[in-house]
Amino acid sequence: MTPAHVIAPAARSAAARVTGEFNDATGTLRYAVRDTELPPAYAACWREHLLSRPLFADHAELHGAAADVLAFFDLLTAVPGRLFDGDLGRYCAALGIDGPRGAVLRRFAHGGATRYGRADLYHDGDGYRLLEFNVASDLGGADRAELQRALLRHPEFGAFAAKHDLAFVDTGARLAAALRAAAGAGPDEPVACALVCADGGLAKYRRLVEAVREAMPRHGLDLRLAELSDIADRDGHVTVAGRPVRVVLRFFTVDDLLDDPAAAYRAELLFRAHEDGRVALFTPMDSSLYSNKGALALLSAMPPGLLGPDEQALVDRLLPWSRLIAGGANVGTATAGLVESCRAQRAELILKPLRECGGTGIVVGWESTDQEWALALRAASVDQDGHIVQRRVRPRTEPVVDPETGAVGRWVAGWGIFVTPDGYAGTDVRALPADAGAILNYGINRRTRVTGAFTVPATADQA
Repeated sequence: MTPAHVIAPAARSAAARVTGEFNDATGTLRYAVRDTELPPAYAACWREHLLSRPLFADHAELHGAAADVLAFFDLLTAVPGRLFDGDLGRYCAALGIDGPRGAVLRRFAHGGATRYGRADLYHDGDGYRLLEFNVASDLGGADRAELQRALLRHPEFGAFAAKHDLAFVDTGARLAAALRAAAGAGPDEPVACALVCADGGLAKYRRLVEAVREAMPRHGLDLRLAELSDIADRDGHVTVAGRPVRVVLRFFTVDDLLDDPAAAYRAELLFRAHEDGRVALFTPMDSSLYSNKGALALLSAMPPGLLGPDEQALVDRLLPWSRLIAGGANVGTATAGLVESCRAQRAELILKPLRECGGTGIVVGWESTDQEWALALRAASVDQDGHIVQRRVRPRTEPVVDPETGAVGRWVAGWGIFVTPDGYAGTDVRALPADAGAILNYGINRRTRVTGAFTVPATADQA
């Protein structure tokens, strides 16, 4: 059965019409992003990296994709139960998660993973297709909706938005609600919380997390920025830089703890307080069991009969063909000739390390020579940390006008859909010129730009 949000191409014209009207505009509307007054920390972090316009998406299609992502989250976190009878040790072994790392991640793995993360997708012209699912709390983009909020205060853009009934979901507000709920606080109760990085993390991420901190007071949260060395347990209260807190937004990873015994000791204070109910850790470490890209391959290669018809349809609709290559064996697939098959399909495949993020270690088949691709596959086949090989998604492009010259460029957009326990939590968009390569990440490719998304109701066709 075709989901209601998978709609005929003729019905997808609302966002295209609004995009065309914006691109055809002259005067101050064309410069709205450039001229909009942004919150200071947000401006310091993102002003120089903003795309010249927001993107527009059909409301039913984007919200339908978000519903798919929410259902996919539940299915992804059910993989250990479906494939390994709930044995997380076997699950970790299949994904190359070693003993010490697995022990930390499994510690809180009871009662289901906290639903918080960002799914990264491309739109291929027919629908949204999943590339990765970042199931964790150390995520970028949670502040993106500050751009949409600011744009609505721009006089001409505000009028444009009202004309077309544009809408957006505020990720910052949804994150604040999730933190408030984790702390057990009422809707109007002030909540002291902290975003905690590993030691040295603030030097690396301060501009990014400062923009998140800046947005939280509007939602009744006093969010402090700190590092693990600032954590203490005093008279039964967890303090951050000497101040008691009720909830901690985790911005450190399991690798941070394994690399630094002092960090592991400070994190243990948080872990025990979380277990005792004295502080809420958002999210607990078990979230990262499912950020491992190999979980997608296990789901893609699920044996027949382990998924119901609707679940299989969801996987087929959302997830490109994906397989694990790890430690000299084809984990999660019965295809002995997987590596050789992948060599022959170089132009249609991409190779990604299981645990790296930010585009690190990715080998793009269609940007490689036959020899480079063969060497990459051979190295992956003996790497105990593991890789995923995934079918290429060909994204549609977005027309973006240069406000200064009027030239129209074609851009590829990556749609980051946030989810929280309350459901869909907004969209973070990253974009890259269509001729600028396949890795869409501003840490790897400096031509990457960011923007926000507005949805357009079907009635915009008649606007």
